[in-house]
Amino acid sequence: MFPKLFHWIVGKPQPSHYQLGNSQRSCIFCGAYSTNRSDFDIVWEDQEFVAFRDIRPSAQHHIQLIPKAHIESIRKLSQKDVNMLRRMEEIGHSILDTFNVPVSKRKMGFHIPPFDSVLHLHLHVQSLPYISLIYRLKYPFVRGFGGYQKGFSWFAEIGQAIRILEKGHRVTVAPC
Repeated sequence: MFPKLFHWIVGKPQPSHYQLGNSQRSCIFCGAYSTNRSDFDIVWEDQEFVAFRDIRPSAQHHIQLIPKAHIESIRKLSQKDVNMLRRMEEIGHSILDTFNVPVSKRKMGFHIPPFDSVLHLHLHVQSLPYISLIYRLKYPFVRGFGGYQKGFSWFAEIGQAIRILEKGHRVTVAPC
């Protein structure tokens, strides 16, 4: 029951970029900047990142911003990646500026494995409100407590992720 409900809410996981002997498979998001560009509604791109509309949007504006270098997830990042996340946040705000989304109606963050549907680092860039309660529950913002930047949650807001990595910690589902 739980796996079916989970996959109904977040979608089924897509294969990641990985080696199988001498052959190599690419994740679905890698196609956004390589082989399957026409399958994506690209809204922004530069040498390092590409942004495209989510195929199952949770809000009026729901963009996926990904690095062109394949990184499996937020859990793979460390302190050395803070500047990349700051750049992603800057790009996300720039994209939402083009849609005239007020700052108070913006949400950006990452699902934390195993609660992500595609194994390629992707920043959800969204305008609020969400289309439904189910979608709202998919992206919970849980404030930290004590010395923690975030509470127990499968979603980390971009600022939380940056602060966690700055401290030299990893972003996990557990409070960090």
